Amino acid sequence: MKNRLEQLRKERGIKQEELAAILEVSRQTIGSLENGRYNPSIVLAFKLAKFFNLSIEEIFIYEEDSDEK
Repeated sequence: MKNRLEQLRKERGIKQEELAAILEVSRQTIGSLENGRYNPSIVLAFKLAKFFNLSIEEIFIYEEDSDEK
């Protein structure tokens, strides 16, 4: 799953550490999300959407694999 998290964070001038503190997760979690190594829990996805005042779909881009069809 791709996401716009790094772009959104940088547009607002927020460091990974700051976003992590606000969301009560580690900086490593934010880094892993931004690099696509980790998909968020639904709770974390909702927290991110609320923080950025966007829908989950505006932050995370789900791409169906051809194997899943």
